[in-house]
Amino acid sequence: MTQVDTAETGQGDTGRRDAGSGPWRAGLRRAIRIGSRPGPWQRGLVLAALALLLGLFMLLHAQIPNRIGNLGSLMETLLPWFGLSIPVLLAGALWRRSASAVAALLLPVVVWLNLFGGLLDDKSHPGSDLTVASHNVGAGNPDPTGTARTLAASGADVLALQELTQQALPTYEKELAKAYPHHTVQATVGLWSKLPLSGTRPVDIKMDYGPLADTKPIDTRMADNRALRTTVATDHGPLAVYVAHLGSVRVNPRAGFWTAHRDRGAQALGKAIAAERNDRVVLLGDLNGTMNDRAFDDITSQMRSAQDTAGDGFGFSWPARFPVVRIDQIMVRGIEPESAWVLPSTGSDHRPVAAGISW
Repeated sequence: MTQVDTAETGQGDTGRRDAGSGPWRAGLRRAIRIGSRPGPWQRGLVLAALALLLGLFMLLHAQIPNRIGNLGSLMETLLPWFGLSIPVLLAGALWRRSASAVAALLLPVVVWLNLFGGLLDDKSHPGSDLTVASHNVGAGNPDPTGTARTLAASGADVLALQELTQQALPTYEKELAKAYPHHTVQATVGLWSKLPLSGTRPVDIKMDYGPLADTKPIDTRMADNRALRTTVATDHGPLAVYVAHLGSVRVNPRAGFWTAHRDRGAQALGKAIAAERNDRVVLLGDLNGTMNDRAFDDITSQMRSAQDTAGDGFGFSWPARFPVVRIDQIMVRGIEPESAWVLPSTGSDHRPVAAGISW
């Protein structure tokens, strides 16, 4: 009887020792797992690297070479939209609870705000001496009459039109005649004005459609030159006005971002403006590119964008249904932009742009 009690007692001690070791071992394993987990500064290193690369890309965009498919110009055209990557990376950093990724995101945030933060504020001022507007009316516009009436109602004193076809030109001349007694047309670009015009001449921007020739409407293709220069007589003195429609660009597998004839036109236009003797100059037109693109350095080194200086927002103008880039420009030299805005859509695939300027 005594032996049985002793055995039972021994078995009970063993059970208690086993029961006590279970939680201890589980706690040890848990501590090892916790100790082996990466901390918040070790997690999300891939996200942190992507954030740094994004920031460096935007900061050094001018250093991206154009030798391969004009990659640099393509990236600069879409540069504002790279900011959309920031909230995506931030969501990933928060999901991973990565302090390193959140800290790395400071670089692209600061760079993007430095590049484009100023466009988010309304920089317009009330009042102006003259209102100018520009619109690529579209060779395939199904409603030139409605487009002309919309533009006439805009209140612009000077109105530049691009992509005028031989068939639609009489309609624009008829509908705009009452509001604009003065006008001039050179090939497929024209200028309508409430004030007298003088010294009108074509500007050679060396058009060459290359592989795009067969894709252009016949009236547009026949216009080897699509730019003009004229003088508007204002109460403050003569104002030199340039109207231009630079060549189209394309993205295709063989050529990449094909901009050859647009770039040649931009260089020629820049030289013409540099030779302009009038101190007060306005450039209106569809330049088929954003002013972030290095191809326009010859122009942006001499002139300011009215939208960047006095606008509210990015001023995207193309495509009309959902604009994602501003390729329709109002550039000024020697005068002060007071306001800039985008007008409502017409029958064109571009939206009109306008600006108020003062002396």
